[in-house]
Parts: sequence; structure tokens; C-alpha cells
Amino acid sequence: MAQTLDDITAGLPPERRKAIEARTQELLQEIEGLRALRLLAERSQEQIADELGIKQPSVHKMERQTDLYLSTLRRFVEAAGGTLELRVKLPGKGTISLTGIGDLRS
Repeated sequence: MAQTLDDITAGLPPERRKAIEARTQELLQEIEGLRALRLLAERSQEQIADELGIKQPSVHKMERQTDLYLSTLRRFVEAAGGTLELRVKLPGKGTISLTGIGDLRS
């Protein structure tokens, strides 16, 4: 009989299970692309299109682009129900949050 992932995980030492869970959480925090963001937000391309006031094929095109205006990215994120935060890491300065970038209302 085949083992499930839960069966295999249950047989691991507690410290290994903690390490796996920690890495899982890291990976969940890092997603690749707008399609993954949309799926994580449990939204369809049609729902995003409606929020943005555009047609579904335009959402499909946006998801395939690798270079977007920050204002476009902000609108997409907001249509998915989120907010966009832009952080910059500088050597010796830590992490800095930039505000007003990509905000068309500014």
C-alpha cells in the first residue's frame, strides 16, 4: 500500500518536520508571477478583468508579461484583493519601504 505524504512526514524526527514546515512557509511567501498571485487569491481572469475594467484576454496577456509598469502591477494586485508594498534592501541600511511608487493617485 502506498504511503501518503502525511504518513512519511509523521515518521520524521520532530526537528526535521519543523525544518520542512519552515521551508514550506518560505516557499508560500515567494510566488512567481501574476498568474500564481491570482490563483493564490482564488480569483479568475474574468474576475480580475472585471475589477480592472478590461477584457479577460488582456489579463491573460498581463500574466505572461515579465516587464510591467509598477502602476499596472499595483492595479493587478489590488484587483486580486491585495496591496502592493515595494521594499528595497541596501547593504548596511537594512530594508526600506518605498511609498507612492506606482500609485497613479499621487
